[in-house]
Formats: sequence, structure tokens, C-alpha cells
Amino acid sequence: MQVLRKSRIRKGDTVIVISGRERGKTGKVMSVDLRAGKLIVEKLNVIKRHTKPNQKAKQGGILEREAPLQISNVMFFCPVTQKPTRVGMRTQDDGRRVRFSKKSNETLE
Repeated sequence: MQVLRKSRIRKGDTVIVISGRERGKTGKVMSVDLRAGKLIVEKLNVIKRHTKPNQKAKQGGILEREAPLQISNVMFFCPVTQKPTRVGMRTQDDGRRVRFSKKSNETLE
């Protein structure tokens, strides 16, 4: 199992799925699990879960929720070019490290 220590994709980023049954769809990242190398994208990779009634889910039944995707199966979606792109890091003049889109060369923060 591959364990990632860091990722350029963060919570709140817009990503596009590049492989799997959800290929070509875009969505907003809800959470990132670097230890497992997975992330959850809003309204993508939805699964049906059969649950019993409990304190959290009073109703129970068949609930739909997002399942995690591999980080390697998504790419950052550049808001300027409207295309998938890689994300790089650069140091600004004041010493801060910021992310930037490699296609449009725009700062992402």
C-alpha cells in the first residue's frame, strides 16, 4: 500500500476525475486523507449504504454517501484555463510558499 506524505490538492479545491467510472466529472474536495492516499469529492463516487437506525441516523434504510477516491485518480482543475493541470510550489518575495497552476502560471491562494 502506498502512503503519501504530502499532496498538492487540498480541501476546498476543485478537481477533475481522470480515471475510473466517474472520469471527466468535476467536484469540490470535501476531505483529504494523506495517510490512506484518498480524498472525498462532493457528489462524486456516490455509494448506497444499508444502515440500521441509530443515534446518528434515526431513520435508517438505504442512505447515499460519497466514497473516497485515490488521489492519483484526480487532477487539480485550473479555474483560469478550465483544464486539468499540475500544481507547483514557489516561494514569493516575502518568503511565503504558495501553490501555482503549471498551465496558467497563476497563484492559487
